[in-house]
Amino acid sequence: MEQITIGLFGFGKTGSVVAQEIIEDTNLKLCWVMRNTTMNEGEYASRILGFNHDEGKIFSVKNTDFETFYKLNKVDVIIDFSNPFSVNEYKNAGDLGIRIVSAISNYDEHNFKLLQAMSKKTPVLYSPNITLGINFLIEASKLFKKISPSADIVIIEEHFMKKKSVSGTALRIAHDLDLDSKEHIKSIRVGGIVGTHEVIFGLPNQTIRIKHESLNRAAFGQGAIYAAKWLMDKDKNMYSMEEAVSSLMASSYQ
Repeated sequence: MEQITIGLFGFGKTGSVVAQEIIEDTNLKLCWVMRNTTMNEGEYASRILGFNHDEGKIFSVKNTDFETFYKLNKVDVIIDFSNPFSVNEYKNAGDLGIRIVSAISNYDEHNFKLLQAMSKKTPVLYSPNITLGINFLIEASKLFKKISPSADIVIIEEHFMKKKSVSGTALRIAHDLDLDSKEHIKSIRVGGIVGTHEVIFGLPNQTIRIKHESLNRAAFGQGAIYAAKWLMDKDKNMYSMEEAVSSLMASSYQ
């Protein structure tokens, strides 16, 4: 299998873990990392993460000419774990057929429209929570709701104390289950929880709980890697991680 070349936006707490997962996958090559700051500019992500080879040269948004960058540093896939505004920095990458995997939690309307516009030029996969497990939870919850449409449903999301907003993943679950988010989502903020989501179905004689817990940010990297590989043979369009997981589930029954 020929290596898939990757460009990564973001090198913070999650981005650096994602970079490590990419570097450790022999089917992938991390060509570059783009940061909003100038920290570690010109260094290699691999060296910072403790590897003994050069991989993933770090660039700064502030010092990059995006009119020429992608022509000189073309990759198969851009994976974005940075912020909602970074789509402005790679909106022209689609002209070169570079695929996009976006794991941004909350886009404003303008920036999401930019991402949608890219999908008319190149395959784009967008998921506010890109872990394989959470997307399996969503698909399983949708199936169970079809089986038991009269069940009471509560979505519980747990995160670290400093997370202020309601989880974008919980909002996505509510949307996919056609539920009012204010009525059906319960939020818990305590300690350093990375992220836990649980969907509870209440029936007269039984309770069904479908739960996913992220123990480490590496789960996001593993999901993004699966998404990047899945996207390689897709036509230009906007895709979701749910579609990628659903196709995996379907293939397992063939």
